[in-house]
Amino acid sequence: MPDVIPPQYLATAIEAVIRAGDVQLARFGSDMRVDKKGAINLVTEVDLQIEREFRAMIAGRFPSHVVLGEEFETRGDREATPPFCWIFDPVDGTTNYAHGLPIFCSSLGLEIDGEIAVGAIYDPTRRELFTAERGQGAWLNGRPLRVSAADTLIDSLLVTGFHYDIQQDPEDLVSLFREFITKSRAVRRLGSAALDLCYVAAGRFDGYWESKIQPWDVAAGALIVAEAGGRVSTVFGDPFRSRAGSVLASNGHIHDLMLAVIGGFDARVRAPNRTQ
Repeated sequence: MPDVIPPQYLATAIEAVIRAGDVQLARFGSDMRVDKKGAINLVTEVDLQIEREFRAMIAGRFPSHVVLGEEFETRGDREATPPFCWIFDPVDGTTNYAHGLPIFCSSLGLEIDGEIAVGAIYDPTRRELFTAERGQGAWLNGRPLRVSAADTLIDSLLVTGFHYDIQQDPEDLVSLFREFITKSRAVRRLGSAALDLCYVAAGRFDGYWESKIQPWDVAAGALIVAEAGGRVSTVFGDPFRSRAGSVLASNGHIHDLMLAVIGGFDARVRAPNRTQ
């Protein structure tokens, strides 16, 4: 990681997500091709168009850089750690987008030597641009972001997401969801991990967890939370990495409380032959 991050990296990230938002809005609510990558995992022609355009942009500006994107990932992409890796989700919240629900965004982070250096997330329906640069803070439309001050779960508004395999084995996810409902003010589920993280950074949510997540869903948002004064780890409390597979983000004050709920629940559901 260089001591000074070249300004063209954040400028490129901002340009890319705003361009993606323009394309999203131009096609939002219109007829478009929607295909299935799984039983409930959708991809639209807009996802594909935006990612193709972004890959062409990076190839032209930074030909030595690598792109890890949701729609054109190839074998081994996420295992590699190249010096420069752009981690891109062209439409985060594709299911919402395909159904005409205006909760979606574009998310882009740049990893340098395996560490997230810059991030940009743009919600075109609200005209909200969230950005961060490592060591330089986080911003919403140019205004500094700061996490909330809530320090108890009962005073906290939480958010989570469910992965696309939930229909195969929903019990643990739903049970943990119920566990948090009983201990917090409320729990929401928006359908966009990137916006969940941005809303933690903005103090709209106090904490967010998801037990199975992809790098492009969280790379940019995790940096934005950290730079807004929050804390990010895996759901097991390990240091966060974009490819770790899970995420827990909070205002920092309730992080250990959330880890305790997850850890206690995890121990109970996995205890063999447990008797009351």
